[in-house]
Amino acid sequence: MREMLYLEDIEAGQRFTTGHHPLTEDEILAFARDYDPQPFHIDPEAARHSFFGGLAASGWHTAAISMRLQVDSGPPLAGGMIGASVELNWPLPTRPGDVLHVESEVLEVTPSRSRPDRGFITLKSQTLNQKGEVVQVQISKLLVWRRKAP
Repeated sequence: MREMLYLEDIEAGQRFTTGHHPLTEDEILAFARDYDPQPFHIDPEAARHSFFGGLAASGWHTAAISMRLQVDSGPPLAGGMIGASVELNWPLPTRPGDVLHVESEVLEVTPSRSRPDRGFITLKSQTLNQKGEVVQVQISKLLVWRRKAP
């Protein structure tokens, strides 16, 4: 079990790297059928003739995998990864056979002025494939608990 991090333990520049997730075609198809049933996500033949030129995972699938990786092996925030806001970008498609991991950096730590038991961090997380290509960039503002109020 990893030691939990409180606001006092976190500083700008701190970095975290997750474990890996291999992505299969079957997993892409199953997720897309349930949550994003567009032809380039659910039909390999249609995908070949699409903007993507082949089967591509839904961006929401990439985001879900990234979240799972962060929860399992990313920053161990006390109380969990509680999002206040997020910005997502998908610069490249995620493909069958990709092996994903997430690299994160704390950009900012801001104690709350009105609630002394908490604060916020701004975390930039990049999801990369096995080639080191960035397939998702996420900037999140996360609520982080203090160990004790000042």
